[in-house]
Amino acid sequence: MEIFRLDQGNAPLLISLPHDGSHIPEDIAARMHPAARRSRDTDWHVARLYAPLAQALGASLLHPVASRYVVDLNRPADGHALYPGRRETGLVSTIGFDGEPLYRESEPDAAEVQRRVNEFWRPYHTALQQELARLRGLHGRVVLWEGHSIRSRVPMLFDGRLPDLNLGTADGASCSPALQQRLEALLDGQDRFDFVVNGRFKGGYITRQYGRPDEGVDAVQLEMTQCNYMDEDSFEWDEAKAAVLRQAIAPLLGACVA
Repeated sequence: MEIFRLDQGNAPLLISLPHDGSHIPEDIAARMHPAARRSRDTDWHVARLYAPLAQALGASLLHPVASRYVVDLNRPADGHALYPGRRETGLVSTIGFDGEPLYRESEPDAAEVQRRVNEFWRPYHTALQQELARLRGLHGRVVLWEGHSIRSRVPMLFDGRLPDLNLGTADGASCSPALQQRLEALLDGQDRFDFVVNGRFKGGYITRQYGRPDEGVDAVQLEMTQCNYMDEDSFEWDEAKAAVLRQAIAPLLGACVA
């Protein structure tokens, strides 16, 4: 099966959407609970949301086909926890964001986890590394934008309602201070969406691993609440809401290119 899709541009910006995929291979789905087969915790429609913005800027866009339930591309390949001491889903998770089990039988063993890493995780990260290197070769400096979305309320992960826009830079370690300041100013200058910087979502493995501002790679993660562009229960896309959200995201991406 196709592992990922890469639309190459020539601007100094790579938009990575590691949780956009929702496909679960049949041999895996057959062992899962019916509810899990819907891949409920997908970052639904983020490629659809970002594609027009990437095309307008000439940015590259990378996203997988398989669900995060197959393997989480935003976790380290050794399965190390991103948030030690907190409950979270893992590299090959056996629970969803609701805390319920994904598998009704035969949870993945160590050999199967490694197979999924080899088949799905490594190709995506190889493509990401190669595209960053290509764009950095063209411009000398590149921004890696990690696009994510999540339901506005996930009790297992946080209390209450998540802010609309959650910008993460690993507490300032993954991008230059100047870029973070520009992005914060743009967020502060709009009044449609509430936001937080380096709150509950500071940036996952990809942001932390590839953000090397001293080496010419700035990495930024934006976690958005899904209620602002879709229906969270039915997963149905809402074009009117999405158009408004794009108006808020476009200046942020433009600042990265600039």
